[in-house]
Amino acid sequence: MPLITPAEAERLILASVPTLPVEDCPLASAHGRILRAPIRADRDFPPFDRVTMDGFALRHSAVAAGRRAFRIQGFQPAGTIPLALESDETCIEIATGAVLPNGCDCVVPYEDTDRSANSSASASQPSTLNSQLPTSASVTLSDSIATALTPGQSIHHRGSDASTATELIPSGTRLTSREIAVAASCGSATLRVSLLPRIAVIATGDELVEVENPSPAPHQIRRSNDHALRAALLSSGYGRVERFHLRDLKYELETQLKRFLSEFDVLLLTGGVSKGKYDFLPTVLAELGVEKKFHGVAQRPGKPFWFGLTSRRVPVFALPGNPVSTLTCFHRYVIPALSSMSADACPRPEYAALAAPFTFKPALAPLVPVRLESTPDARLLAHISPTNTSGDFAGLLGTDGFLELPCGPLSLPAGHTARVHRWS
Repeated sequence: MPLITPAEAERLILASVPTLPVEDCPLASAHGRILRAPIRADRDFPPFDRVTMDGFALRHSAVAAGRRAFRIQGFQPAGTIPLALESDETCIEIATGAVLPNGCDCVVPYEDTDRSANSSASASQPSTLNSQLPTSASVTLSDSIATALTPGQSIHHRGSDASTATELIPSGTRLTSREIAVAASCGSATLRVSLLPRIAVIATGDELVEVENPSPAPHQIRRSNDHALRAALLSSGYGRVERFHLRDLKYELETQLKRFLSEFDVLLLTGGVSKGKYDFLPTVLAELGVEKKFHGVAQRPGKPFWFGLTSRRVPVFALPGNPVSTLTCFHRYVIPALSSMSADACPRPEYAALAAPFTFKPALAPLVPVRLESTPDARLLAHISPTNTSGDFAGLLGTDGFLELPCGPLSLPAGHTARVHRWS
């Protein structure tokens, strides 16, 4: 039976995984979460006519009628109740962010005015909050400034960004600092988001020993895959992760996996999934009632990748044990699956161009590590940086991700564009 392609594997996974339930999350903890209920403006944005320059607020019609000198009747900083303009002969000294004073319709910046020499205040040191200034304090506009002045100048009008009840952030958005700022401005102290799944990362193999082991035997290796996967999950916003190690003992796999399948929302296994004598995972998972969706993908590295689903729709990803294969399959399939489960409505595929020709002979899709370069002419170039083998995890150092190329055999020219998956 021919192996499925990476695109077919992704389609099967995304069609199988469930959508996670929702929960309410405090705003302070919502960064990186997926929004599940839209956020709407609870009032106009901005909520008042907001002054955008430090200077003097006045009435444009007075300037249009020929007036050039204005007595400063007071000072209004941001965060205070607006003053009212007394007459066409006066102006109000104003700070950036303040409410436009009543009776004013434009603001002249400090630098476009001449202040009277006998004034006790200066542009750099505004008068006391909402104070009345000496009647001799005044500002004068030149003819050129007065002629160029327009109604509404230096004013951010109420509701010009959004009106009350406008949807500002749609459901399905991953919350970044920008969305958090808008949510805070709307008074959304609690947000409805996708539940963070409980994820079990399970490294299998008799050869694995703890990281703290100071002197592994020649036939042993320290655990690295589960640490790498946990780090990648945390970087991607999935913080409810627990790590485990299981030996290549069928009864141990059966007992522990049965428990994990009942306690966790997602299982990630590494190792024990190929065709070796001690690769028990496919058999054990079938005996535990996990329905196999596929086993094997026409790709290199990561060809033995296995995916299945329990009756209560717990996704099980059994990744090949070689570190490069593990990380490649994780980023190619697990991260998109978790995004789909979280109802992320905005996946953002990224593409790069080969920096040099590339040839590949096997009838598999090469997922090749690359170093990315952004050029001055706005191109993203992928420099292929192959590892020695799929066990050469140190060979990934200095790379930014991997390029997904079509199934071989193939010979691609420099400039060929393909999807790039970045390491997390």
